[in-house]
Amino acid sequence: MFVKLNNRVFLNTDKITRVKVAEIKDEIRIHFYEGTTIVAKSQKFKTAKAAIKWIEDNMK
Repeated sequence: MFVKLNNRVFLNTDKITRVKVAEIKDEIRIHFYEGTTIVAKSQKFKTAKAAIKWIEDNMK
């Protein structure tokens, strides 16, 4: 299954092994991993709750 990250990027969820909500400096992003390698980063979120809600809504 594919998930749309933005206008140009679709993520193959069958290959994703780990998803992490990361707070780096003043931004919160979702990092998608294949094994130990980050393959994609999401848009910026204002809160961790908003990032988790995005995961729950889009990654089924």
